[in-house]
Amino acid sequence: MSEVRGLHTDEIEIPDKVQVAIDGDTVSVKGPLGEHKRKLSSPYLEISKEGSSVFIVNNTGRARHRALLGTYAAHIRNMIHGVSEGFECRMKIVYAHFPIKASVKGDVFVIENFLGEKHPRRADILGKTKVTVKGDQVTVSGSNLEEVGQTAANIERATKIRGFDPRIFQDGIYITNKAGR
Repeated sequence: MSEVRGLHTDEIEIPDKVQVAIDGDTVSVKGPLGEHKRKLSSPYLEISKEGSSVFIVNNTGRARHRALLGTYAAHIRNMIHGVSEGFECRMKIVYAHFPIKASVKGDVFVIENFLGEKHPRRADILGKTKVTVKGDQVTVSGSNLEEVGQTAANIERATKIRGFDPRIFQDGIYITNKAGR
C-alpha cells in the first residue's frame, strides 16, 4: 500500500495475457483459463484501471476501510492468478481398515466403502472445478480459488469420522498440498 493517489492506495499489475475491465462496481478478469466477474462495491473505495494497472483508492483514514482495501486487492490478485495460472489442491486417500473407493460422477465426488459403510458418502464439486482421482491421489484444480478450496473442504469434510476414536481410525481424504497460492 502506498499513499500517492489518496490517503491509501494499492496498485495491482496486470500481466500481458490478462484483460481487466471495470464496469461500475463489477470487476471482470479474462485470461487463458477463463473469465471471472465479481462485484466489489464500497462507498469508501474507488477501483479504477489505468494502463496495465488496477488502482484501489481509499480516501478515509479508518482502519476498517484500509482492511477492505486489502481484501479487494487480494480478490483481484486471486482472480488474475486464477485466469492466468489456475489453482490446484492435492489430497491423499488414507485408509487402514477398509479400502476406500473414490470416483467423480458429474458434479459429485463419491466416496464408497468408507469404514465399511454400505451407503456412499458424497461431496459437491463447485463451479467449473475439475477433480481427478489417480490411485490414492485426488487433485482438485480450477481457476476460481474459492471454488477449488471449498470443493477440497467438502471432500475432506465428507470423510469426517463420527462415533469412532479418531486416534485409532485415521481413515479419510486429507489435503496435503495447496499449490498455486
